[in-house]
Amino acid sequence: MILFVAIAIIVVIVLAALAGYAIGARGGGGNAMSAQTNTPASAPALAAAAATASSADEGAEMQRVGIEKARIIRSRDAEAATLRRSLSDRDAHAEDDAGLKRECERLNAALANARTESARYRQLVVDIENHAPPPILSGAGEPDDLKLIVGIGPVLERMLHNLGVTTFRQIARWSERDSAEFDAKLPEFPGRIVRDQWVTQARELHQAKFGEPPSDRPPRP
Repeated sequence: MILFVAIAIIVVIVLAALAGYAIGARGGGGNAMSAQTNTPASAPALAAAAATASSADEGAEMQRVGIEKARIIRSRDAEAATLRRSLSDRDAHAEDDAGLKRECERLNAALANARTESARYRQLVVDIENHAPPPILSGAGEPDDLKLIVGIGPVLERMLHNLGVTTFRQIARWSERDSAEFDAKLPEFPGRIVRDQWVTQARELHQAKFGEPPSDRPPRP
């Protein structure tokens, strides 16, 4: 009786073990099927995620390209503006250079005319010196150095000697009429007698030389 009970228990245990194995095998197969079923379902999600990532990368690349394009356009516009300013400055400098050239030409012409006039005047003085006749001295005593009068140089002194004027006393005695007459006799130096005050200078030089003012002018003949 006891043996029979033991055998029955063993049989029950073996059956229970077989039943558990069968259930476990079925559960494993179900999980595998579930895994196989779930794998195809997760592939679209992965593809969508990959597409989203690719779209994000493309958007970032396009944004970077747009930024670079805008930078290139700004650089080109700045360079074009610089070139326009350079052209404007060059045109302005060209106009200034043309005006400066015209002014230089005008000044050169004026300088040439001044040189010609100066050369003509120098030649006139030289001709007067070379062709002047020897002085005809008149009056008593030694002639004074008329060049001490401001405004009288060697040429004028020689011309005055030719007119009979050799002393300070003679010039100091000149009246306004005398000054006008001698001024007319010196056409190369108009107005010099009155302008340089020869009469006043002659009186002072005569007094400084002889210690007394010149005597009164003798009456005119």
